Amino acid sequence: MGMIKEFKEFAMRGNVVDMAVGIIIGGAFGKIVTSMVNDVIMPPIGKAMGNVNFADLYFNLDSSKGPFKSLADAKAAGAAVIAYGSFISTVIDFIIVAFCVFMMIKVMNSMTKRLSAPAPAAEPTNKECPFCFSSIPIKATRCPNCTSEIKK
Repeated sequence: MGMIKEFKEFAMRGNVVDMAVGIIIGGAFGKIVTSMVNDVIMPPIGKAMGNVNFADLYFNLDSSKGPFKSLADAKAAGAAVIAYGSFISTVIDFIIVAFCVFMMIKVMNSMTKRLSAPAPAAEPTNKECPFCFSSIPIKATRCPNCTSEIKK
């Protein structure tokens, strides 16, 4: 029973729960970015490049099985292919996610700097007697040690 209790304490710590939430949100964000790349960004780029469908860009490594009209046909025939169109989409996907993470960290760092700005220095409460060099209260007009009169 001790191990179960220890595991429960570990799993319910704030940082473990925060990490789990971050992974779930990150996965959902990744799906959104993937959809944006595949469904919003790549079609106009493909259209601008002469109606190119990036999902169908590939190199056929198995010419003995014949030419194929699409990547799906090549995969269905069991041909070895390099699907570089999917790779390009994945690279763009990664760049967008990396940029979003960079911007998020940049904002967090600037907020941390603002919140942890150094406190203004406290005004001194003591001063040094110019005659005996002992520490005296700042409002003192006479040194308690050497009895010299202190001018302001």
